[in-house]
Amino acid sequence: MSVGVVVTLAACQDSGAKNRAAAIGDADVGATLIGRYGCGSCHEIPGIENARGLVGPPLDHMGRRIYLAGMLPNTPANMVQWLRDPQAIVPGNAMPDMGLSRREAADIAAYLFKLD
Repeated sequence: MSVGVVVTLAACQDSGAKNRAAAIGDADVGATLIGRYGCGSCHEIPGIENARGLVGPPLDHMGRRIYLAGMLPNTPANMVQWLRDPQAIVPGNAMPDMGLSRREAADIAAYLFKLD
């Protein structure tokens, strides 16, 4: 799939978010990683036990959101990039570098894209 098609699909924010999630990574593994890395200490995350943090934004409806960090188009590639190195995108923001591998970030992104 070309980059233009992926961007177009993300921009439409269609009900295909769950299908895109499956193409990104393993959402079930992503849910486990979200718990392991403690993402819920900063974010409210539907479907994740005790994810009631109030530091960062709630992560509900991530599959339908237009932007990440208020500036990046919400595409799978951008979400993986944001999860892996948020400080490179918005220096000084509250999101820490969690040391995620590309695979881990893709699996977490798959879970978040399912939150339609």
